Amino acid sequence: MKSWWRKEPRPQPAGEGGSGASAEHVLRRLEWTAIKRLDGLLQGDYRTLLRGAGLDLADLREYQHHDDVRHIDWNVTARLQIPHVREFTEDREMAAWFLVDLSPSVDFGSGEQRKRHVSAEFVAVLARVLTRHGNRVGAMLYGSGVDNVIPTRGGRRHVLHLLDAIQRRPATAQTGTTNLCELLDAGAAMIKRRSTIFVISDFISEPGWERSLAMLSRRHEVIAVRVIDPLELDIPDLGLLTIRDSETGEQLLVDTHDASFRKRFARIAAQREAELREGFVKAAVDALELSTDGDLVDAVIRFAEMRQAPHAPERRRRAARAPESGVRMQS
Repeated sequence: MKSWWRKEPRPQPAGEGGSGASAEHVLRRLEWTAIKRLDGLLQGDYRTLLRGAGLDLADLREYQHHDDVRHIDWNVTARLQIPHVREFTEDREMAAWFLVDLSPSVDFGSGEQRKRHVSAEFVAVLARVLTRHGNRVGAMLYGSGVDNVIPTRGGRRHVLHLLDAIQRRPATAQTGTTNLCELLDAGAAMIKRRSTIFVISDFISEPGWERSLAMLSRRHEVIAVRVIDPLELDIPDLGLLTIRDSETGEQLLVDTHDASFRKRFARIAAQREAELREGFVKAAVDALELSTDGDLVDAVIRFAEMRQAPHAPERRRRAARAPESGVRMQS
């Protein structure tokens, strides 16, 4: 005689289902709150905002000051004595890589969210949007070095695998300052086929990463995704505070009630912001800024609108910023 009662699910041992269930829960929430709003915006049915590997020549037109000089058709230019550039129809199918910085500094967060959580949600949202249209995504995770490489694949299960790998990864021990050059150089050496690469980091690193970023952008379409916390830009009057360097563990007691200290901190932060913007401009990459207290979807939508807008390269050079969404673009 058959029994029609439903068996209770077998409990999973500790360590098997915890992180996986968490990744499933996070992705399901993002699918309802974020992915439905972004689907079709970054990846349309016929044309894509992000370039694929295949390019078909569509037209020729006269060169304008905001055009990429790499698209100049020198044969036509020589015949007509007027610079002309090629226009392409981009293939929708593409491969995307996420180069994720998970060094100790990304575990910081002054509010409910840490920078690591913002990075994980960005990877989940973009990866799911891209894989829903048949594209492939992969990732390289960096702590004290590049210690996890996930090859490009498609499908929802693969997105869960990416998200789970970021969530499961333990915090990196404090061994010194981060060197983003290792991550960028590893990406340049490993990713041979032209791809769209998202470099996700707070860019708190040893100097010199600008050159590696520029070298990476010569072959690939690179987007720098900077994750930041508001407390890194401006310290309010909170009295005596013990500040700890996330990278080295060094601690320092400061008096935030001192107005001169807050001014010096703001001046140094503004100088670092200017250096970062200059670094992105020199590397010729777009930059998207995500804040731990901002809205992820609003930031990505404004980023997409800026890329779709006419004369977008010229606008990106102005490093426009949207305070309400915490997004900045440079090129």
